[in-house]
Amino acid sequence: MQHLRGTKDILPNEIILWQHLHKIASQIFTLSNYHEIRTPIIESTALFNRSIGNETDIVNKEMYSFIDQGLREITLRPEGTASIARSFISNQLYQTNQIHKLWYLGPMFRYERPQNGRQRQFHQLGIECIGSLNPMSDVEVIRIANSILTKLGCSNYRIEINSIGSKEERNKYKKQLIRYLTPYIQDLDQDSQKKLATNPLKILDSKNKKTQEILYHAPSIQQYLSNDSIIHFKSVCEYLDILKIDYNLNTNLVRGLDYYNYTAFEVKTDLLGSQNTICGGGRYDRLIQQLGGPSTPSVGWAIGIERLLLLVKNNLDIIQSRPCVYIAHQGEKAKTEAWKIVSLLEEKGISFELNLDNNSFRKQLKRANKVDAKVCIIIGEDEINTQSLTIKWLKSYEQERINTVDLSNLIIKVKNL
Repeated sequence: MQHLRGTKDILPNEIILWQHLHKIASQIFTLSNYHEIRTPIIESTALFNRSIGNETDIVNKEMYSFIDQGLREITLRPEGTASIARSFISNQLYQTNQIHKLWYLGPMFRYERPQNGRQRQFHQLGIECIGSLNPMSDVEVIRIANSILTKLGCSNYRIEINSIGSKEERNKYKKQLIRYLTPYIQDLDQDSQKKLATNPLKILDSKNKKTQEILYHAPSIQQYLSNDSIIHFKSVCEYLDILKIDYNLNTNLVRGLDYYNYTAFEVKTDLLGSQNTICGGGRYDRLIQQLGGPSTPSVGWAIGIERLLLLVKNNLDIIQSRPCVYIAHQGEKAKTEAWKIVSLLEEKGISFELNLDNNSFRKQLKRANKVDAKVCIIIGEDEINTQSLTIKWLKSYEQERINTVDLSNLIIKVKNL
């Protein structure tokens, strides 16, 4: 049997990188008082239709949706923010009247052509700062993303930011963009031609060279921003300057989801080909109210784990954990004694591997060396008869015999290695 196209097994030699990333991110989130939240991978389809937008590629082409046995329309979540917003409302977290700083890590699902770093089941690490309109919260989430990337040894990336204003400001800009692009419709790439009628702002993201040439003289969204949008974005830039976080202004950056307003940002790299966005996010002040909750300003981002690991895996020198002790045994009575040793090692917090094969001591010792254990405890018929244990120190090749009652002293010695 093969795994489904667009899915991937994460094997033990790879999972240590995931665990390292989780550890680093968790430490950084904790320092800034962000708390983990876990939401279901299935949600009502209506949640994503209402939040992401009916004219987006995600809703139109990429969602895994089905009718369950209760005749409900269900979707495997394609992104995390909508689920967090739904959880905020359904659990009435707004009643505390405080800012909620949340983070998550989990699988997402989109029906896309699988590529390196982009599977149909993929994983995102994300944060949401819910309840603050202060531009400092925009900068805080950008700072945290920057800190995680720096801590993981990622250096070849750039932060791009833009203000996309309010929904009203974008609608005014959208009309002017359509007016500008309409005479060039036959010169646009095929995908952009479709988007002109459905989601014209996404044309700004086109990678097509000819389309980008046409967009060079297009009106800029900056021309349609109100004073509130300009002041907010100016503060974001000033705070980033104070923190000495480098960024580039990209006036074509709009993000692909309908719920964004004001600040939008992405972290990009030139090392991953066309899949060059590692992190994306922005402010979404109307989403929670749009989903039936109170008016709640919010900002957040998500990092694609698979893409991030492609970028940083060569920078990480992580050794898979090895058992400190290997327990080799032969005979039924030896197995009984082995369980006593297992209990004592576990109690003292010492890692071990218990032999589970009925093979020779020679093969068991070979296995002990292969798993890179520090010491092998050997229990055979002779050891049982003399109430002793044979201890083989695998690094120095020394061997000794101890009384069973002295095992506790041995464990203290092993723990201090």
